[in-house]
Amino acid sequence: MTFFQSIYRRFIEILTLKDDEDKGRNYEEFFYSLNSSQLPSFFNWAEEIVEGLHLKERGEQSALLWVSLDSWDVKRYTYSDFVSEANKLINFLRGHGMRKGSKLYIMLPQVPEVFFATYASIKAGFVGVPTAVVMTVRELQYRFKAFPPDAIIADVNSARLVDEALKASNSRPNVKILVGGDIATWESYESIKKESALAEAAKTNIDDIVLAFFTSGTTGLPKIVAHTAVSYPVGHLSTAAMINAKPGDLHNNLSAPGWAKFAWSSFFPPLSIGATTSAFYHAGKLPAEKYLQAINDFNVNTFCAPPTAWRLFRAQVKLNEFKFEDLKEVVSAGEPLNPELYYWFKEATGIEIRDMYGQTETTAMIGNPPWWKGGKIRPGSFGRPIAMYDIVLLNDDGREINNAGEVGHIAIRLKRWRAIGLMKEYIGDPNRMKETFVNGYYYTGDKAYFDTNGYWWSVGRADDVIKSSDYRIGPYEVESALVEHHAVAEAAAVASPDPMRYQVVKAFVSLKPGFIPSKELAKDIWDHLLNVLPRYKVPRIIEFVDELPKTISGKIRRVELRELEMRKRNKGERGEKEYFFEEVMKAK
Repeated sequence: MTFFQSIYRRFIEILTLKDDEDKGRNYEEFFYSLNSSQLPSFFNWAEEIVEGLHLKERGEQSALLWVSLDSWDVKRYTYSDFVSEANKLINFLRGHGMRKGSKLYIMLPQVPEVFFATYASIKAGFVGVPTAVVMTVRELQYRFKAFPPDAIIADVNSARLVDEALKASNSRPNVKILVGGDIATWESYESIKKESALAEAAKTNIDDIVLAFFTSGTTGLPKIVAHTAVSYPVGHLSTAAMINAKPGDLHNNLSAPGWAKFAWSSFFPPLSIGATTSAFYHAGKLPAEKYLQAINDFNVNTFCAPPTAWRLFRAQVKLNEFKFEDLKEVVSAGEPLNPELYYWFKEATGIEIRDMYGQTETTAMIGNPPWWKGGKIRPGSFGRPIAMYDIVLLNDDGREINNAGEVGHIAIRLKRWRAIGLMKEYIGDPNRMKETFVNGYYYTGDKAYFDTNGYWWSVGRADDVIKSSDYRIGPYEVESALVEHHAVAEAAAVASPDPMRYQVVKAFVSLKPGFIPSKELAKDIWDHLLNVLPRYKVPRIIEFVDELPKTISGKIRRVELRELEMRKRNKGERGEKEYFFEEVMKAK
């Protein structure tokens, strides 16, 4: 048995213990031991864990359940099927010049192939680049220039956008693979099926990059978060501990591929411990009642969804219509969970939603563990730090906070050990690395405080990043699109509180001479934005102002605008020159 196999074996032993404080102590000892261990130089999660353990021991158990909520078609793949499908893709890609370190863009919705492609990328040592299907040509063009693709696998709805972006960026991947359609310049996924179902795993160093996520920051265009052969595959043991799915359980995560949350919950935790992962596909907006019907009818054991989805479920679904007889664990992540959602779900089902916290750059760092059920959870708190990470709060001077109630910056202390789940780097961005890694700490960009009982409470972002419906939106991207409009002189994008989405993007806009604020002008700006930004980044509110507040050096003070917007929304006030997307763009 290899070093990493013994690590996963021990983790699964703890996972299957009774959910009590003794389990918590075992986890602490496990993570402390892992933190202090000298890791082997090489590790391939697919080869050693999925195939070395689970394929051998439960090859005929389901690894993936796929359900279309539109047609109720069902597909099941055993661990043996799952590995075979991924191996065929590996062989096809290698036949088209892909080697260890080659970049594979994966732009697929919730279809089985997104799982196979992700697994194939890890096993073959490619650098997988998860890419959401909501991307625009503009965003793809930036990505292809910043991180040129060697291969792309996409669905038929994304192919035209991909081709336009490739042409605009002058990118020429070795191969383009199309799922669910037929385009002359693309290879059909069907052609992969003739490949061998056996494929050799790459010998990946523990520091080799295997995943690269584009994520929004405060300034500039999206950064590239690099995760290694261990940082997500091994790091997500912290997430698996919070989810608490057991071997053989059926887990479901409500999250679209293309974002880190898919890797966070749909992929690594269930497949690392021998559970079955599931994908409930739907076109368009989330069909709340159908989704919960699937959770009920397909006997899901563990379920993860963001607060945005919980709010939608509360607004549209009668929970007493479902029995949820097999549902044992329910977790939330992505933004703070409202206490009223916790109470609503517990009253209706008897199950407590457990909140947890982490980032694209990390795995689960803080959470309400499964042994807290039954009175120990404090609704609204995201729990306590997980022992994989050395979590501290820092004041504005960079000193550690020891006083309960004092708000500080959430940071990972790196002086005693470097948490396995922490990313390797922001690729090609040394300035961002210097801003984030300071004096032996990694700054998350989030703020919080802890109470006298050790519970942690979120305060919000320390920077200007906007969290909307589980998306992370950088103001710079929105502002850059706004100032491209012929009437806009300057713009500032900030977060505005929203009861359903947690936050929405609001744009404060000053106009060029000769232009007058109006509903018609707001509509024209929105028409422009809808052509260049994905819908989730488009501001929901536009307010025209004479000028924007600035520092002495001329930088826009988004913090002042954010505070102004917070006060305005809390008072229910509306500006004379303020326009709302839903009112102006009714036909959209």
